[in-house]
Amino acid sequence: MNETLKNIAERYSCRDFDDTPLTGEQIEKLVNAALAAPSARNIQPWHVTVVTDKSLIDELDAAGMEVLAGEEDKTFYKLMMERGGRMFYNAPCAFVITADGSDWGVLDSGILCQNIVLAAQSLGLGTCIVGLLRVPLGGPKGEGFKERLKFKKGYEFVVGILTGTVKSGKQPHELDHNKVTYIK
Repeated sequence: MNETLKNIAERYSCRDFDDTPLTGEQIEKLVNAALAAPSARNIQPWHVTVVTDKSLIDELDAAGMEVLAGEEDKTFYKLMMERGGRMFYNAPCAFVITADGSDWGVLDSGILCQNIVLAAQSLGLGTCIVGLLRVPLGGPKGEGFKERLKFKKGYEFVVGILTGTVKSGKQPHELDHNKVTYIK
């Protein structure tokens, strides 16, 4: 199997990172992989914020857990508690992807996201794609977090990617071929 297909097959959502910070070289490679992503008409409607300030990641985590704890539907809160009580799994680095609201912004940001996670896998790093970053960003401290994350005017959160060294791993999910229809 070639290296690209191997990285795709072996990648999984890491939910247990150790404290090792990413190196500048690792971050640069991930950023370059992100920026190499194609986009509709090459508009590149995204903005990437790389967060290595562990205290800020921990604040986002705590604020998100507070919001989940206060929700009437406790589904996500219970899930996070079962996973150790942390939304962001002790990740030392988070990529926060925002887009400009254009027609292709979300789709193009998803392509950029896939580039980051596959590049991280190729570097031996774990990743977890997290939509739940929307929780602290939409909570009572959200506007302050957006300022600290330097959201560009007119840009909204699309997706987050937690990245770091895997503390404990797991197997990738099983492939479900029932999700595919062939038309010949």
